[in-house]
Amino acid sequence: MPAVTEGQPAPVASFESSRELLFGVAYRVLGSVTDAEDVVQEAWLRWDRVDHARIADPRSFLVQITTRLALDRLRWAKARREAYVGQWLPEPLPTGPAIEDGAEIADSVSVAMLVVMETLSPLERVVFVLREAFDFSFADIAVMVGRSEAAVRQLARRARSHVRERRPRFRQDHDVRRRVTERFLAACLGGDLRALLDLLAPEVTLCIDGNGRRGVARNRVEGAEKVGRLLVRGLRRVLRPESAAVAETDDMGDDIGSGSVVDVNGGPAALITAGDEPIAVIVVDVDLAADRVTRIWIIANQDKLGGVEGRRPGRPRPVRAAG
Repeated sequence: MPAVTEGQPAPVASFESSRELLFGVAYRVLGSVTDAEDVVQEAWLRWDRVDHARIADPRSFLVQITTRLALDRLRWAKARREAYVGQWLPEPLPTGPAIEDGAEIADSVSVAMLVVMETLSPLERVVFVLREAFDFSFADIAVMVGRSEAAVRQLARRARSHVRERRPRFRQDHDVRRRVTERFLAACLGGDLRALLDLLAPEVTLCIDGNGRRGVARNRVEGAEKVGRLLVRGLRRVLRPESAAVAETDDMGDDIGSGSVVDVNGGPAALITAGDEPIAVIVVDVDLAADRVTRIWIIANQDKLGGVEGRRPGRPRPVRAAG
């Protein structure tokens, strides 16, 4: 893909000025950084082959190309995800303060929203992303997806209703989530069950994406006691590097390495590392009224973690084990 340079040809400049938008559309549709980057690359190859003199609106045309490529890839990915061993969770996207300053933008890329959007049909998801995250008109979306405007409006209504029923009932606050994430991580690293139970809501749920790794819970775990004990007793086995031996001790810290709070998907998350290797990203949702964790997602599929350590902005703030 071309680099941004002074004096670049107009078609290259048009693409470069739209690159972040195209990636944003593709990532929200696919929930995968790798797939989104592949889609943007393919969009460039197609853009490079068209007669640019005949394109009145390069930005809309590029979004149309990207949307259709992402839709095709999502349909293919849906079939693969149905056969996925365990629970499939989105690939973490390193972000920073810039995205967090816009609450609506951050929400549209949050793990919570991406998980909800997994329950939409591919076409509903594309329409929802284009309308709700990027505010394209129904007429523009109709052209992009090759449907009538009336059909697009119906898809948008259905998707909004579906998301509204399943999204969190409370608004997230970045500072509160960071503080709770730090306390949660410290309790996990220290193996402090009491501290964890103080943080967990009674109805808390835990989902782990380990891509079939041995010892990883493949179904959702519910309830503070079950979740807390799994985190304290089993987390060291879940998050250790595949090649590492597990010491049969009650101290998790030596087994799962160290942890830091980083910014992914528009908010704080816990990054577990062993040496220089990222082992897992943990995202929590917080009930602001009670300062309690209501949902936990652990992404421990190594194929999804390659970009987290290298792309995150700035250095993470170390978190000490509780006690």
